[in-house]
Parts: sequence; structure tokens; C-alpha cells
Amino acid sequence: MIDALTNVKKKLQDEITTLEHEMNVELPKELMKARAHGDLSENAEYKYAKERQGFVSARLGQLKRRLGDLGMLNLKNIPTDRTGYGSRVWVLDTQKDIEIEYKLVSTEEADVTKGLLSTTSPIGKALLGKNVGDEVTVQTPAGVKEFEIIRLKTIHEDA
Repeated sequence: MIDALTNVKKKLQDEITTLEHEMNVELPKELMKARAHGDLSENAEYKYAKERQGFVSARLGQLKRRLGDLGMLNLKNIPTDRTGYGSRVWVLDTQKDIEIEYKLVSTEEADVTKGLLSTTSPIGKALLGKNVGDEVTVQTPAGVKEFEIIRLKTIHEDA
């Protein structure tokens, strides 16, 4: 699991590095070039560069906050007796009577097709802090889902 976190942090840092280069090198050049065309009120290149600058700035803020949040994630604080980040959870969909396995992961690692469920998704949030035998009712975009937790393996057991 530590490897997965390291990969996520590296991916975020790589995007930050790329965007910082764009913000500090490429966009200033584009803005200077667009200003050289004259009247800024009807200058599409200038408007685009300014809009892109705003987007890049906002995205950098998001990425840096997320990287900071991940840096504060302490694996020792994750519960050993109930669901938390990194847990494998086997649930019974009580409406369809089928067993589903999920692994609770960060937003960046999430891939529902592989059973990797973000802890910020409706089902992920509902499963956090639960134990075997607990029943969970979740409002999802597809409607209400009902699950019973039938098996659990925490990050500490999986390591």
C-alpha cells in the first residue's frame, strides 16, 4: 500500500512540475506574444492565455493541497479492526444477492472496474469505519444500494 501512495504522490508531483513550467515559462511567453498584437479587448490569443493561466493556477492549488493531504496520511492511524483506507471489503449486495469485493483507496487510485473504490465515493464513505456483520444503505446516482459486510481485511493484514 505504501507503494501505491508513493506512486500517487509521484503522479501528483509530476503534474505539479509540468503545470509550474507552463505557468512560469510558457504562458508568460504567450501573453507577451499576444500583447504584441495590439488591442487586448479583441485579442483571442490574449484571452485564451489569461483563461489558461487562471485554470493552471487553480489546478496547481488543488494538486498542492491534495499532495499535502496525502503527506499527512499516517498509516498507523488507520483502524486495525474495521474498514479504512487500504482495506479489502467483501460485501453482499442484499438486493441482488451477489458478493462484491472492494478495496478502499484514494481518489487518484480509484478504478471501479478493478474494484478500487474511492473513500470519497458514496459507497466508499458508507463503508468507512464498519465491521463484519454491519449493514449499510447507500444513496448512489443509480439508486439506493444495500450491503452487508461479510469479510474484511485491513491494510495492516494486507501488508
